[in-house]
Amino acid sequence: MAQEKHIALGVMQIAASQASGICSFRRAYNEIPNYVKLSTTNSAPSQTRPGEVMWQQIVRNIKSHDKASGNFISDGYLVHVPKTGYAITPSGRRYLKAKGLHP
Repeated sequence: MAQEKHIALGVMQIAASQASGICSFRRAYNEIPNYVKLSTTNSAPSQTRPGEVMWQQIVRNIKSHDKASGNFISDGYLVHVPKTGYAITPSGRRYLKAKGLHP
């Protein structure tokens, strides 16, 4: 099952591939399946967000959990762009490069 860290890594990859450095929520919802192996559990309907599946809720949880250790915002790899999505930081680009994932 893909966890928040996997989804956030996909968001970072998408953001890094954009000239703006931003991964919008809409783009994340369209492209995450190209970056992250999702399980049937990830694809189950969200119990708290009607119309979303669990992995889409996890995209929004990146911001909700931004104070938690290991969160990609907390770690300085992403910043939340209100009502838009997430922007990759220079530190996030270095992280992707170190992992061999920078586009």
